Order: sequence, then C-alpha cells, then structure tokens
Amino acid sequence: MNFLAHIYLSGDNDLVTIGNFIADGIKGNDYKNFNKEFQIGILLHRHIDTFTDAHETVRQSTKRLHEKYGHYSGIIVDILYDHFLAKNWHLYSDVPLEDYAENFYNSLEEHYDLLPMGIQKMMPFMMADNWLLSYASIDGISRVLEGMNRRTKNRSGMNEAVYELEVFYESFEAEFIHFFEELILSSKQKLKELSKIYAR
Repeated sequence: MNFLAHIYLSGDNDLVTIGNFIADGIKGNDYKNFNKEFQIGILLHRHIDTFTDAHETVRQSTKRLHEKYGHYSGIIVDILYDHFLAKNWHLYSDVPLEDYAENFYNSLEEHYDLLPMGIQKMMPFMMADNWLLSYASIDGISRVLEGMNRRTKNRSGMNEAVYELEVFYESFEAEFIHFFEELILSSKQKLKELSKIYAR
C-alpha cells in the first residue's frame, strides 16, 4: 500500500501514524532507535506490506500489469489502490479527505524534529502538491506515476500505467474494495496486539 492507506490504517495516534509513514526508510532492527509509538507504527507498516504482498486479490491486480511492467507492478498497484481509497474516502472516514490530509501535514510539522532527514526533505514537496488529496484524481495519480518513473531513470515506464488504470478501472476498483476491507480488519488486530505488547 502507498502513503494514504498506511496513514489511514494507523488509527488515531499521531506518533503511530508518523511511524507508519516513515517506515520504508527504516531497515532491520533500526526501528528500536525510535520512541515506542514510532516503533508500533513501523511494525504495523511491515505487517500491512506483508499482508498486502501475500493477498490473492492484490496478486490479481499485479498480474494484469506484470507482462508490461515486471517487478514494478506491485509498486504501481500500491499507487492505484491509494487512488481508489481517496476516491471512495467517504466510505472509510467521516472526516473529509482535504481536512484529513491537512491534519496529517500539521502533525508532521509539529513533530518535525523527530523525523528522519529524508522525510524532512520530502515534506515540503508533499505538502506543496498535496499528495494525499491529489490521489483522488486520475491526473494526480498520473503525476505520481511520472515522478516514480523519473526515480527509476525512466526504466520502469510507470508513467504509462494510467492507460491500464483507465482501461481496467472497474476491475481494479472492485479488487481494491474487496481487499481493503480485509486489510482494515487485519491492521486493527495487529495494532491492538502491538499496543498490548508495548504497554507491558
């Protein structure tokens, strides 16, 4: 899953949410260098990734892309699924996405000194372009995919995946909705387990 899903699945603790958000850059046991809430968020992030990668419905989505995009298919699906979360946000939250995103950006600023350097450098771009809100439109997802393609020095061709999104839109959306309901339940259970462990 991509940024929006990881943030959403973190619950209502700001530090757990930020821990989940920064987790991709934290390797191995380095998570133990952070505070308790960050550690919970990082471990929750790893659980979400493991659950997602192994899920049969997600594999259906990636299979549709694999011939053209190879091992980048999973990354593309993560991004596409964030689009469907943003588009269908009203199904998952009573807080409008615009307000939800603004609250998250404010939380990042409030805890700026706790963030890894890479996240501190990324923040201004994320906030200026309002990445979380932009996921709701195809144009926004197109910009994300173009940026990811540039990061691969144009080797991935990920910028072209907007074509598959539009052609197979209903299939991707149905797969996301089916999968995300299960991911929500699994994430809530894992968060509860981690919270009990760290409360000892």
